[in-house]
Amino acid sequence: MRIKDLHTHLGKLLLATAFAGALALPAAAADDDWAETLEAAKGQTVYFHAWGGEPRINDYIAWAASELEKRHDVTVNHVKVADTAGVVTQIIAEKTAGRETVGSVDLVWINGENFRTLKAQQLLAAPGWAQSLPNWTHVDVTGKPTVLSDFTVPTDGQESPWGMAKLVFIHDQARLPEPPRSLAALAAHAAENPGRISYPQPPNFHGSTFLKQVLISTIDDQAKLSKPVVADRFDKDVAPLFAYLDELHPNMWRKAQAFPQNAAQMRQLLADGELDVAITFNPGDASSAIANDELPASARSFVLEGGTIGNTHFVAIPFNSAAKEGAMVLANFLLSPEAQSRKQNPAVWGDPTVLDVAKLPDADKATFAAIDLGPATLRPDDLGATLPEPHPSWVASLEKAWAARYGGS
Repeated sequence: MRIKDLHTHLGKLLLATAFAGALALPAAAADDDWAETLEAAKGQTVYFHAWGGEPRINDYIAWAASELEKRHDVTVNHVKVADTAGVVTQIIAEKTAGRETVGSVDLVWINGENFRTLKAQQLLAAPGWAQSLPNWTHVDVTGKPTVLSDFTVPTDGQESPWGMAKLVFIHDQARLPEPPRSLAALAAHAAENPGRISYPQPPNFHGSTFLKQVLISTIDDQAKLSKPVVADRFDKDVAPLFAYLDELHPNMWRKAQAFPQNAAQMRQLLADGELDVAITFNPGDASSAIANDELPASARSFVLEGGTIGNTHFVAIPFNSAAKEGAMVLANFLLSPEAQSRKQNPAVWGDPTVLDVAKLPDADKATFAAIDLGPATLRPDDLGATLPEPHPSWVASLEKAWAARYGGS
C-alpha cells in the first residue's frame, strides 16, 4: 500500500472514466481535460516498471524523470525489471487479491505477448487514453502502422508508442569485411568458423526474436503467423526452424552448451573478438555503442536479405494505477519532439522515433535533422523490408519448445 499517494489519489478516481471518451471531446474541452490531468498529477509518484538491463536507457529514463519533476511536480521512480512478464504476473496477482485502486505499477514498458495478456484480462486503463495525449498528434500513424497494432493485436489506445524497433545485426568490418546476409550464409559462416556465431538465450527477447526471424523464413506458409498457434500442427510448423538450429548449434559459440544472456553481452563478446556477429533490436545501437566506447569505430550494422522483424514498443497504464494522471503526463512527455529527438541521438540511446518528423514544426524538424546518427546506423533506405511480428501466441509456444529441446544444454 502506497500511503504517500493516497491523499492525492482520493477524489481523482472519476478522471479514469473520462479516458475512453477523450477522443470525442471538442478541442477546447480536450484542453480543459488535459489541464485537469496536469493539476491532478501534481505531487504524484509514478512507479515506472521498465527493463533495466541497458545503462544508456536507464540514464535516459533518469533524465525524463528529472524533467517531469521540474516541470510538473511528478516524481518518477524507475523500477528496473529483468523480464516484463514478471510485471504482468504482479498485476494479475493484484487483481486476484482485489487490489483495485492502489496498484504497485503505474506505467509499464511493454509490447507483444505481455500487452495481449493484460488486454485480454482487462487489466489496463480504459481504451482511448493514449490518443487523448496532446503529443499524440505528432505520432506517425500512417508511415508506422505498428503504433496502432501490437503483434497483430489492436492497441485501442491502451498503450502509447515510445519507440521503433527492428532486428539488426552488428559486425566489425576490420575483422569481417563482408558479413553473412542471410540465415543460410550465417549457418555457413558458423560451419567455416566454429565458435564465432551465437544468439541470446530465450526467453530473452533478442533470442526469442531470432527464433521468430528463423520461423518466418522457414515456415511453409507465413500467413499462419498472423493467427494464433494451432496446437495440433505446431510441431510440423516449427520443424524447419529446429532443423536449422540443430545444424547451427554444434558450430556456435561454446557449441551451444551456453548462450549469451542478452544483447549487451553479445556486444561485449563482439568487442572482445569472441564473436563475429551480434544481435540488436535497435538500428542505432551500434553507433550508440561506438559513441560510448563499447564497440570499436569499425563496427557496422547490417540486415538480412528479404527483411527482418520490426515492431513498436509502448508504455501502458495498468487498471489499478494509483497515479494514472502522472502516468499520462509521463507518457505524453515521452512522446514530445524534445524527448523523442533526444532518444534518437546515438550518443544518448539511438532508439528511432515514433513521430512523423516531416510534419513537426520547423524548429523540431531542425533538431531531428541535426542529430548525428553515427557511422553504424542504417538509414531507412538501407534497413530493408520490415517483417511483421507473429501473433503473440507464437512466442510462448516457441520459447517452451526451445527450452524442451535445448534447455538442458
